[in-house]
Amino acid sequence: MGNSYAGQLRTTRFEEVLHNSIEASLRSNTVVPRPVFSQLYLEPEQRPLSRDGHMENEEEEDEDGSESNSPPVPYQMKPPPEGSCTTDGFCQAGKDLRLASIATECLDVPPGFLLVGAKSPSIPDHILVCAVDRRFLPDERGRNALLGFLGNCMGCGEKSFRYFTEFSNHINLKLTTQPKKQKHLKYRLLRNAQGVLVKGPPICWKGIDSRVRQTTSNMSGGLEEHPPNPGASDLLASSGAMGLNTVSYTDLNTHLQASETSPHMINGSHVPAPQQALPQTGLAAHGPGRPTVTASMANSGPPKKRHKGWSPESSAPTEAVNRPTSSSTSNGTRSADSVASGFVSQGSSPPLPPGESVTVPDGLLQTCGLQPVIFKGHGTLPRLCGSTGDVLVSGRLQACYCSTQTLPRVYEQYGASSVQPLSTEMQVLLTVYYLVQLAPDQMPLMEDLEQILMRSWRESHLSEIRQYQQSHPQFPTPLPGLAQPLTPSQLPWLAKLATSSSGESVLVLDMAPSLAAALDGTFQKLMEGKLSQTHYVVIICMGRSQETESCIVVTGKHQSRALAESMLSPSDCMSEISQELSCRMTAELEAYFNSLGLDGDVEALPEKASPETSSASTQGSMQEQSGEPTCAEYRVEWREIRPIQLAVARKLLSHVCAIADSSTHNLDLGSFDKVEFLICVPPSEVAFQQVVLHLWNSGVLQELGLDQDCLSPKDAEQYVVKLDQAAVTKISGLIQKSKLNPYTLFILVHDHAHWDISSEQYSRVGGEPHSGLVDSLLNCRQIQEAANILTLHVTSFPFVLQTQFTRISPYNEIHWPSAFNNDVDLYQDKTKYFGVSELLDSTRSGNGLPLLRFDSSFESMVAALEERFPRLHSVVIRTQVLLQHYSVALMATAKGQAQLQKHTSVETLEMVQCLLGSAHRCPNHHGHMLLLRIPFPALAALAHQRLCRVRDRLGLHERFEVVLGDPASGIVVGKHFLNQLRVWLKIQDPEWTPHTYLELEALPCILIFTGMNPMGESLPRSLKYCDQRVMSCCALQRTALEQELGLAAYLVSAEPQSQLGARISSDLSESDPDKLSGTDNEEEELVVDVNTTLLGQAHSRTDSSPHKQLQPVLSGDPPHGQRRSSKSSSPGSLSTQAHASPLRPFCSWARNLNRPPVVLLPKALYDLITTIDASGLPKPTSFLPHASVEWVSSFRPLLSKMMTCTEQSLYYRQWTVPRPNHMDSSNRAEGRTDNFHPRRLLLSGPPQAGKTGAYLQFLGILSRMLIRLMEVDIYDEEDINCNSQSDLVLYHQAIASWPNADTMRGIPFDFTIHDPKYEDISTIYSPDFTPDGEKNARRQEDVFLRRRTARIKLSKYAAYNTYHHCEQCHQYMGFNPRYQLYESTLHAFTFSHLLLGEEIQLYFIIPKSKEHHFSFSQPGGQLESMRLPLTSDWNPDCIKSPIFTPTTGRHEHGLFNLYHAMDGACHLHILVIKEYEMAVYKKYWPNHIMLVLPTVFNGAGIGAAHFLIKELSYHNLELERNRRVEHGSRPQDVWPFIILADDSCVMWNSVEVDSKSGIAGAERNVSLKQVLQHMESSADITQYGLCGLRKWSSRGSGTGRRREPFSRGHLHDFLLLNVDLTHDIQYNQNRFTCDDVDFNLRIQSAGLLMCRFNNFSVMKKQIAIGGYRTFIIKTKQMTDVPTTVQPSQYICAPDSKHLFLATPAQLLLEKYLQHTSQRLFPLSAGNYSHPVLSVDCYLNLGPEVTVCFVSSRPHSINISTAGLHFGGLLLYFCDSFVTPGFLKKFQFLKGATLCVICPNRSALRQTVVRLELEEEWRFRLSDEFQTANAKEDHPLFFLTGKHI
Repeated sequence: MGNSYAGQLRTTRFEEVLHNSIEASLRSNTVVPRPVFSQLYLEPEQRPLSRDGHMENEEEEDEDGSESNSPPVPYQMKPPPEGSCTTDGFCQAGKDLRLASIATECLDVPPGFLLVGAKSPSIPDHILVCAVDRRFLPDERGRNALLGFLGNCMGCGEKSFRYFTEFSNHINLKLTTQPKKQKHLKYRLLRNAQGVLVKGPPICWKGIDSRVRQTTSNMSGGLEEHPPNPGASDLLASSGAMGLNTVSYTDLNTHLQASETSPHMINGSHVPAPQQALPQTGLAAHGPGRPTVTASMANSGPPKKRHKGWSPESSAPTEAVNRPTSSSTSNGTRSADSVASGFVSQGSSPPLPPGESVTVPDGLLQTCGLQPVIFKGHGTLPRLCGSTGDVLVSGRLQACYCSTQTLPRVYEQYGASSVQPLSTEMQVLLTVYYLVQLAPDQMPLMEDLEQILMRSWRESHLSEIRQYQQSHPQFPTPLPGLAQPLTPSQLPWLAKLATSSSGESVLVLDMAPSLAAALDGTFQKLMEGKLSQTHYVVIICMGRSQETESCIVVTGKHQSRALAESMLSPSDCMSEISQELSCRMTAELEAYFNSLGLDGDVEALPEKASPETSSASTQGSMQEQSGEPTCAEYRVEWREIRPIQLAVARKLLSHVCAIADSSTHNLDLGSFDKVEFLICVPPSEVAFQQVVLHLWNSGVLQELGLDQDCLSPKDAEQYVVKLDQAAVTKISGLIQKSKLNPYTLFILVHDHAHWDISSEQYSRVGGEPHSGLVDSLLNCRQIQEAANILTLHVTSFPFVLQTQFTRISPYNEIHWPSAFNNDVDLYQDKTKYFGVSELLDSTRSGNGLPLLRFDSSFESMVAALEERFPRLHSVVIRTQVLLQHYSVALMATAKGQAQLQKHTSVETLEMVQCLLGSAHRCPNHHGHMLLLRIPFPALAALAHQRLCRVRDRLGLHERFEVVLGDPASGIVVGKHFLNQLRVWLKIQDPEWTPHTYLELEALPCILIFTGMNPMGESLPRSLKYCDQRVMSCCALQRTALEQELGLAAYLVSAEPQSQLGARISSDLSESDPDKLSGTDNEEEELVVDVNTTLLGQAHSRTDSSPHKQLQPVLSGDPPHGQRRSSKSSSPGSLSTQAHASPLRPFCSWARNLNRPPVVLLPKALYDLITTIDASGLPKPTSFLPHASVEWVSSFRPLLSKMMTCTEQSLYYRQWTVPRPNHMDSSNRAEGRTDNFHPRRLLLSGPPQAGKTGAYLQFLGILSRMLIRLMEVDIYDEEDINCNSQSDLVLYHQAIASWPNADTMRGIPFDFTIHDPKYEDISTIYSPDFTPDGEKNARRQEDVFLRRRTARIKLSKYAAYNTYHHCEQCHQYMGFNPRYQLYESTLHAFTFSHLLLGEEIQLYFIIPKSKEHHFSFSQPGGQLESMRLPLTSDWNPDCIKSPIFTPTTGRHEHGLFNLYHAMDGACHLHILVIKEYEMAVYKKYWPNHIMLVLPTVFNGAGIGAAHFLIKELSYHNLELERNRRVEHGSRPQDVWPFIILADDSCVMWNSVEVDSKSGIAGAERNVSLKQVLQHMESSADITQYGLCGLRKWSSRGSGTGRRREPFSRGHLHDFLLLNVDLTHDIQYNQNRFTCDDVDFNLRIQSAGLLMCRFNNFSVMKKQIAIGGYRTFIIKTKQMTDVPTTVQPSQYICAPDSKHLFLATPAQLLLEKYLQHTSQRLFPLSAGNYSHPVLSVDCYLNLGPEVTVCFVSSRPHSINISTAGLHFGGLLLYFCDSFVTPGFLKKFQFLKGATLCVICPNRSALRQTVVRLELEEEWRFRLSDEFQTANAKEDHPLFFLTGKHI
């Protein structure tokens, strides 16, 4: 900014603007990129040349290095705003900017900005502090600085100064010349060891100036070396006056016509020939993916700061500079030879014949110090010979090219169209652009290049793609504005033009006739050292087929090393490192460390340090024994189960239930009665013991009933297996157990499921040890086909299992609740997960020190050593440097010598000081863990040996432990620390040793964690630092990177704000205020937490009363990112810290429990992870998920930031396929789109989140659910209204099996109702019964809801609902896949009945398999009857009585599956349903016979169903008798019984009676078959009208005493009904409630025998859905608002305006009487001695009123009513048997109430007249009522009166 040009293109300007344009074009999301060359030309005014040929007013150099003789132009500063400060050293806001004043202050530096020092001419002794965007500053070599400026004022904080002129005015530089950043920004500012801001190295503006001068000299040198072509010279001379002023600016959207005779070039600039017009050559692009350059270089461009009146079309004359040039022609393109601008002549190396091989020179690696990597591009790479081991060849680039040239299938169907793939030339050009914009330390990534190529393709075909997406029937015509493709002749020139801004880092070779010749020349230049500054050589040539051929040679030392190491497989890498260690190739490196000097000699220093340190250690141990206070803050939290884990376990359970509930019947949960499991883990001893520990502490073994064999954690190991060769036996045993125990559900848990996904076939050919084992064991045919084995894969990185050929259905995936969509908040968890995304957020928050860091000094040392030792693997070098740093840091900390710090880094020193200091502060020596991640075991062993040796020499062997974490072995801890752990964990076992890292909680230690991949090991909460600086950047897959970062995952307690503030304050007390800064991050300034700084200052001022001073500071709650203050102690602070602090000792470990660990990464990996791609996600998320999978196509979208886990799964399922070595590669289904295994689940969740605890809880709740599936809620209620005499043995012997008819006649009928469900109905009067006066009545609805139940396990003889699917009853249910869905036929059955007044037509739905139970007029003809057996028939496998089950609303929950209850016996079961439910019942029960009630009964109650069943059965009995008579049988021989069963009868029991004593024993469950056959085989069974069973109760079996085996009384729920004897007694078809009580009383009054088998009981399941109780009383008006109708509104006066109800009239009447009879019959309310007389019916009048039932039928048996005065009379639908004389037999109290109920008003009046009621009863007009029904709904009428 502030530069002046005069119509001439400056090289510096050209390079930087082109570099900026390329980068902006590649990154921009706009369709049309920014014009390139509009930035390269300046004011059109002509300016005179100076004497030396330079333009006047050219850019000034620095004052000490300017080569311009032009005088400076006077500059007048803009006057400051009124009232602004103009003092030197202060900004216009009056804030001090001088370094001397603000060096110690905490400055807020935004990410990406650097602190620099500016010099003001008015105060030369001071430096002004500024913050400048690093993009506008040069690097160490003076390169890559973008033009322009962006800065912030560090005084007042004002931001975003876009012009240096404006910024210089704000900071009061008071310049007299044009402000330039190159002149006035002088130094970088850094912080020293004390945190003070000091002047750093000068900013390398010289690099740019020297590059300008070098370019100029190279141009002139080139002219001398290569004499110009005479023709060219003449051409330039003739065009000098007018050649550069006739070309106008060309818009980027205009496609450029390429000419075969391209114009001549002068250092990359076209000069047009005078014989022809200047052709416009270049490349047109429609987006940032296709950067555009133009060939019209010499035009009059815009002014430097564009004026409003200027337009790109305007032109002004400029004067050309006559400069001769030399050129050579190749493929029609002329090029000058200029090394500085990236062009290399091929004249020095003779071309090789086509097809010839290329010889790699001997000693190439030794001479150059690097191993070049050749990327195959287009064409065939020539064969290499010679020292081929010094060169690597990679096909990654070629694969990238091929992938991006394969169009998606969606375009193939349209044939040739305008949608074409990228051309070869465009791919090469974009590759060059990509290489140019790479940083010097940045490795090229094929993922980035692929996205660049795809973005270019998409944006160049944006219009066509949109038209295809709109599904136009014909392909779109090419748009007229589309650019023509790039031609081969344009490619070299444009490629060189692109590299001109990169200096020498990218070189384009285009003059060779073939790739072989170009490669040979490249090798020669490498040997000669001419490519020392070149990172990439791009070779472009025209092949024999006239097609472009290309390849890229990587010649940069850093780049070639990184690429070479990334090409090694993990096993090859491990072998190479082991070979380097075994062959002592590291000896030279170790010698180099020893040569650093005495103060850096690791072996010499400890010997001097040992005596002092050991004495200090002895003193410390003596102090510990002197009675210091013990630490009471130690607690272990990893054994607790969190709410979110329970929620995930329930989600797992719901998915298992979904599999069971699906129509495929792949899992029959109802058939399992037990759960067993086996957990498979990777072959890591720590991971194995960790799962065993969690299993032992979870209580799952006790819950599953497996604890009998597990008395110690050692015994629990039988349920966990490591996936090594020993697992074969365990898995085989599981398969055998599954076959022997078909009713046991086996759960096979595959933990860390992404670990081994190799196919068994591939591992046989040459895989690694143990690879392919998972495939051979878990994917074997036996496990896949076993119906009782469920496989659960558990992993933190499920991407490798989510491919197109996956075995896991997307519906069977369970994802951990995500904080992204606030799922976690639903579970009220007390912890917050801190994982990879939170680590990345800490680098961007700016609120404090980031938790993710890199070590710049470590990286610098590694880079230097990598150049010095090219043959050593970088991981070996990194390990040696790391060990050197730790060794020196240990010495510096223990010795307290500041001079040692120059041999280590700030980060290493901080970690070592924290490690040693934390344990020193705590009375119990609790400390922190430092994780040292070294993936390679050989290097880890070396590190363990080295650190132990240094620790022991320093006498620190009791201060901290060094633990080697090797997957192949257990944990070894020294005796001293072992004793400490036993005390902390309160373990008494003297033989105990820690088996998991979790048990190392609070142990101060360095854990050297090795193994190529973590295997699911969890780390303790004492982990404070995670040092991953040795981690290799080779494996750039998402899984590999995320699992390494997952080691630092942490659970942060969600504490109240007050506690959090207290924790922060107490944590600060462990750090001195002058500690070192926590990180150095090279050129990035750290943002220090303001709150933390204030707290630290307050603490440093605290003396005798620290808490009072800290209290006001702690009133605010710091943000989440400020929780960790990462500081390092100053040298020597450890020895004085305990004495300097006046505070009491505290536990540093306890104070840091709520702080995630700090992670140190390699710089390259840090840059990679913190880079955000176009989707807003970190770049690694777009990497290939795993090495064993590959992308389906390059034409895939990026992952979106808003994607959920489910959407990510679908993304990978669509866009990835397994490679041949993947175990799912063979899982391809012929003719199917998927081949999912039905019993396979996938649980995915972030690392360290608690997945093990979740699936262990799942095992427990699954077992409980199976038990619950086998248990049902059974009504468990004692009989009501019992007296002590009821159970005495008075009539039958206690051991009697069947009743005696004569004896039964002598037993009096028990009128009292004992069924608890009728607790709140009217008591039936009986002279022998005295009611309980303390009875507390409740409403019947409440009784139904509050009835007592018991959980009872289903026996093998239970009845089931539709959710039961076992193989035995599949055919019974009609779901056996071997059978077609059972066909059913609809048959009409008509009969007439006197009470109904018309013929009734019923419909039978009869499956084909059940037609043998019926007789037809002919096969398939008219239904005649239902077949009935003879009384004399006997079949042990057959039940004679047809079973009728009336049901409504319970098509799913009704217990109609009687297969197990009948023990397989043949039986006839008929469901009686309503017409509107016919379809749904038929769907769920296709193999059941159904009796469909007529339409008129859709709104009827249970009485109608019972009535029709009984009358139909009697009619059928008559038909069967006629049919049997025709076959010679007697009518009385036909079996007359049917069974009326409730749809909730679930099990039947029998009481065992001792044959000698007659004492009742235990009650056992028996089959319904046994119960019915026993009852049917009773002697004289046909003499009984009704038989039934006792209602089960846990206290009603009479165990331990003698009881009457048979009794006469009311029967309910399960009845054996004799339809022959009871043919004159009907159920009341109008009744909704108590119809069975009413029927029982009328059977008794008819003198028929009733018998209850007391040794049998029926269990009734509580079913809250459906049934005949579910009638809702609602208004007739249709309204969405629910209304409550009071019982008083159930009736109304006739002919009145009343709110009518849409409820049957009978139900309204029954409900009204139930709730209001105490007011209707006041004399009987609560008065048992004056009941209400009810004639021929029983109606529930509520619990307060007693009813006396009498029958008006002749010869009926009624109770004696002599002397009984009734309080009321109830006449319900009186028939002719009720006469005035009959009523006069009874006596009523004066004022007794009469209630006459009739179906209509006319019948009501006729009844009053016929019965002469007005003689004794007084009526009023207001005493007539009707139910609140409309006329069309046929209301019931009733009349009330009073007795005179």
